[in-house]
Amino acid sequence: MFKKKSDEILHDHNNDGIDRRGFLKCMAWAGTGALCVMEGGILKSYSLSRLAEMSDPQMAGELSFVQISDSHMGFNKPANPDVAGTLKSAVEKINGLSQPPEFLLHTGDISHLSKPEEFDNVDQILKGASARDVFFVPGEHEVLNHDVKSYMERYGKNAKGAGWYSFDKKGVHFIALVNVMNLKAGGLGTLGHDQLEWIEDDVKHLKHSTPIVVFAHIPLWSVYPEWGWGTEDSAQALAYLKKFGSVTVLNGHIHQTMQKIEGNVTFHTAASTAFPQPQPGKADSPGPMKVPAEQLKSVLGITNVNYLQGHQALGVIDSTLA
Repeated sequence: MFKKKSDEILHDHNNDGIDRRGFLKCMAWAGTGALCVMEGGILKSYSLSRLAEMSDPQMAGELSFVQISDSHMGFNKPANPDVAGTLKSAVEKINGLSQPPEFLLHTGDISHLSKPEEFDNVDQILKGASARDVFFVPGEHEVLNHDVKSYMERYGKNAKGAGWYSFDKKGVHFIALVNVMNLKAGGLGTLGHDQLEWIEDDVKHLKHSTPIVVFAHIPLWSVYPEWGWGTEDSAQALAYLKKFGSVTVLNGHIHQTMQKIEGNVTFHTAASTAFPQPQPGKADSPGPMKVPAEQLKSVLGITNVNYLQGHQALGVIDSTLA
């Protein structure tokens, strides 16, 4: 069952009474991405379809960026015969934000078959976005036949290993991880020994007050292991981040927005810009799900994140393409 706009939930972690040591899960069927607002190192999540109800100060931050995911350029099945068109709609949504994002994070499955023309199409469309830069991680569709060469040549020239790297923006430390190598059908994602050691070394010098944003394709929490929606060695990676007061983990892969909060860690998965997938356990298996054409944009989306230094929340806003 799809949620109507009136049923969408706006989470304000500063004033929602939610126990941060408890569990929060939000299924919003929000579309082509999310607005993420970082305030004081905590990521807050909002529905972009409700931006008209919010004032600019609520969304303003020292750092604003957008997450998009699962563009699947080249996909042409009935679930969405025009993935280029819906990606362009996502760019239009991004360009309509009151605060232009500083950059985009693309959390994988950029292409559907890793063809050069598919990557070219995505790059050309994203050039129209108001963001200055785009940072990528690979999805399993970028490592077909366990070969990440074409992805690395285009997007990972300065990355380590199979494409992991980190960077800093306005006091926030970003960690890009790869958990799609050697992925078996229906199997869980893996990070591997070398990448785990790199994570430990990467954060060793950081102050405990540094806000951390981790982004990877497959969720780093067990959304639904029966469908491979999780990462088998994510606990070790998260153990290296326990010392930090605010950690936000952004993922794609499952083509729907879900959120979980555990202690200092906020997990957030983004919707696809291409097609939806079933809710966990609501179908025999995951995969492209066809909805009526007039509903498609309401189940695709973007995520916008804002950070405001000195405040104890990082704002995450999910927005549909509708």
